[in-house]
Amino acid sequence: MKTAAFPVLETERLLLRKVTPEDAASMLTYLSDQNVMQHMGLEPFQSISDALDEIAWYESIVKEGTGIRWGITLKEDGQVIGSCGFLNYVSKHHRIEIGTELSRDYWHQGIASEALQAVIHYGFNNLEIQRLEALIEPANYASQKLFERQGFMKEGLLRSYEYTCGKFDDLYMYSLLKHEVSLKE
Repeated sequence: MKTAAFPVLETERLLLRKVTPEDAASMLTYLSDQNVMQHMGLEPFQSISDALDEIAWYESIVKEGTGIRWGITLKEDGQVIGSCGFLNYVSKHHRIEIGTELSRDYWHQGIASEALQAVIHYGFNNLEIQRLEALIEPANYASQKLFERQGFMKEGLLRSYEYTCGKFDDLYMYSLLKHEVSLKE
């Protein structure tokens, strides 16, 4: 899943771009929020160092060819307010996981949906992807609805699938197949 240059995605209101160390402070704002982090399998971030580690992870998945994560920004100000992207690419099977998070200040405005749609289209149009997968905690109703609105189908419950924050988490498996989406730009 190598890309020559980091792709910038543009929607009506958003610019999805590469996150840089200069974005660490704005990322810390939402990644330190318990409400944002409660279903991510991570403790709320405590420092700029935590945000810089997250940015380094974004860079590493691109370098390794296992994923890509865009910073979500509003066109008018360019500040990172969330992220959306792919991880755990399995080239042999043409599948990849997709996920997103967004600052609480921007919930219920259609921003996550707009970003997710752009990333879905990029994946199916530009990568050799047949199947997108989203793993969502059962208590995360908002994410379930977000992905269902994009056409994802709930396939089942993966019991004790991940061990995070000192506990085992069940996760719903959602999927979207390439032929289920209209890929017109």
